[in-house]
Amino acid sequence: MASASLLKTSPVLDKSEWVKGHTLRQPSTSAVRCHPVAPSGLTVRASSYADELVKTAKAIASPGRGILAMDESNATCGKRLASIGLENTEANRQAYRTLLVSAPGLGQYISGAILFEETLYQTTIDGKKMVDVIVEQNIVPGIKVDKGLVPLAGSNNESWCQGLDGLAPRSAAYYQQGARFAKWRTVVSIPNGPTELAVKEAAWGLARYAAISQDNGLVPIVEPEILLDGDHGIDRTFEVAKKVWAEVFFYLAQNNVMFEGILLKPSMVTPGAECKDRATPQQVADYTLSLLRQRIPPAVPGIMFLSGGQSEVEATLNLNAMNQAPNPWHVSFSYARALQNTCLKKWGGRPENVKDAQEVLLIRAKANSLAQLGKYTGKGESEEAKQGMFVKGYVY
Repeated sequence: MASASLLKTSPVLDKSEWVKGHTLRQPSTSAVRCHPVAPSGLTVRASSYADELVKTAKAIASPGRGILAMDESNATCGKRLASIGLENTEANRQAYRTLLVSAPGLGQYISGAILFEETLYQTTIDGKKMVDVIVEQNIVPGIKVDKGLVPLAGSNNESWCQGLDGLAPRSAAYYQQGARFAKWRTVVSIPNGPTELAVKEAAWGLARYAAISQDNGLVPIVEPEILLDGDHGIDRTFEVAKKVWAEVFFYLAQNNVMFEGILLKPSMVTPGAECKDRATPQQVADYTLSLLRQRIPPAVPGIMFLSGGQSEVEATLNLNAMNQAPNPWHVSFSYARALQNTCLKKWGGRPENVKDAQEVLLIRAKANSLAQLGKYTGKGESEEAKQGMFVKGYVY
């Protein structure tokens, strides 16, 4: 008779052990064997970080808080800086990232911050470690680990996400530097199919990444983005997302990923950006929550939606509509442009505008905090915050 085994279990870290990212414990090598209650041929595997992964995921999925996605690659960050007339230099990127992480009281609304590799090892303009400043705000540091999208051979001009090679040692190094969760973004294009090949490749890549991340102490954010590109209606988005999410969770299970130690970062179910029939926040909420109930196990602690080019206000209204009744999961946000757009414009690269820009960031963060609690009204929003940010063929 086979027995089930839980490998390398370990105690939960207290906050001081992950705060500074320096004095970190090594994984325990002890093994605990459990007697089965019924005959089974299955081996149940758990990461040596199992308890810590659950604790981290719950900390990020905490009431009234969400994720600030500030993991733009240097090239993408350069495009953002160019929009306000700044050169893409490390000094300018450092100044902007310092503005974001040092906004007073940001941790009241933000529970996690996704960083680009440069930022994880960077200091602020005052010489403090960026990671330490984030943790002092009671925000969990995260890291983008994928290496970007490349053409998928044999597909209909679709893409796949690279970065699995060397991911394990990189993840271990990121953990030592203070990161406690990771992000891997892959995309599916509706106008280009999606082909079965592209969907399976996206799902398998996410699953392998998630398993490797958990083995190295990082909570994986699983991000299967359904791009907004196209003129399709909301029913077509629902149909495609239903298939994609099914594949993703099938392969997560195949790779023994612990659902209690992941976070899902999906697209909301909306019409294509070029569709003439727009959806109301209530329609978006109805379709999206219906899909969540059909596809996402309640064991997953948090659903952290991406904004995907929606306007700042639109993304917040849709999130608020989804939180008008209790959900089995923490339904929240992981926004980049939908938190940063008006903040970046307000800053304009001028030191004297930092305080005002931070206030704008906090306004957006608070609005989404209220939306997570189902208490956002949309009153008093600026016209600028209502402007859409969809870019056709957007490259992150």
